[in-house]
Amino acid sequence: MKDKIIVVDDELSIATLLKFNLEQAGFVVETAHDGMTGLKLAEKQDAALIVLDLMLPELDGLEVCKRLRQQKINTPILMLTAKDDEFDKVLGLELGADDYLTKPFSPREVVARVKAILRRMNQQTVTEEVTDGTILIGDVKIVPDNYEAFKADERLELTPKEFELLVYLAKNKGRVLTRDQLLSAIWNYDFVGDTRIVDVHISHVREKIEPNTKKPIYIKTIRGLGYKMEEPKAE
Repeated sequence: MKDKIIVVDDELSIATLLKFNLEQAGFVVETAHDGMTGLKLAEKQDAALIVLDLMLPELDGLEVCKRLRQQKINTPILMLTAKDDEFDKVLGLELGADDYLTKPFSPREVVARVKAILRRMNQQTVTEEVTDGTILIGDVKIVPDNYEAFKADERLELTPKEFELLVYLAKNKGRVLTRDQLLSAIWNYDFVGDTRIVDVHISHVREKIEPNTKKPIYIKTIRGLGYKMEEPKAE
């Protein structure tokens, strides 16, 4: 069964071009040209990924992203923006977008990003396993095969990128990972040194697993280097 992609862009020429190229790459594509229509399509939760323009009539892309995440709909979102503005990129990531592209871009680049996101989602990363494939660190339990994570038996609501980041950190428990290493491993392409995306996602994961985000016991910041996941020390 082919993966469905939702393309939400108010520029008909761009939406049509992306639809054509994504269909040529083997995807089923639905398009919408305003935020409200795009939101309704996404709420069906039958899409593998959403390509979402930032500037849209009725509801802008940031609001669409925010509402989906508030509804616990974690379909990956690739955000498109005409603004080469770090604030917009970071705000989109903070609201739950998984990736972004700044216009102008080539349709081939969008297809490559879509494939990379879906490929990373479908990869099964299993380390420090018990017999059923579960990763255990402290009271955090990660089940890669089921794409689930729990804290003290309470299910965590993680976006796909947050989940991938948590699994990768757990896989490399005890190792210091630079921001560039995390960019390469999780986003699978060159962000040209834009490591803020890593910091934003680390912050999100910490909010969901740390008892106190100001004094993290799982994901430690190694000043001047990057991050390291550790087994929490018994008090």
